[in-house]
Amino acid sequence: QVQLVESGGGLVHPGGSLRLSCAASRVTLEDEAIGWFRQAPGKEREEVSCISSSERTATYYVDSVKGRFTISRDITKNTVYLQMTSLKSEDTAVYYCSTDVICTLVGMNYVGMDSWGKGTLVTVSS
Repeated sequence: QVQLVESGGGLVHPGGSLRLSCAASRVTLEDEAIGWFRQAPGKEREEVSCISSSERTATYYVDSVKGRFTISRDITKNTVYLQMTSLKSEDTAVYYCSTDVICTLVGMNYVGMDSWGKGTLVTVSS
């Protein structure tokens, strides 16, 4: 069973930066598409960004984070990162990663069974 652990969240001022990590066990992330999702208080979970398997190397960002967030993969650490800059209050959410995603240059689709890890909380507040 794939196990993903999200970390790196915290409290940051507007305009600040954070780097989230998605560390994997029992799966080689190089061979998988990885998606980042987030769920703000009182809202539904939404797509944020994804990176396809290394063989295809496509990335996608939802419009609200384009130009501010960068997704990357460290094969040696079997970890995917989400570098977040110029953070806004509306980025406040619990962030989750998942391998149950189809990732292309023009979009991403969650194809899992609604099974998620604990996530990592990002709070953007002054």
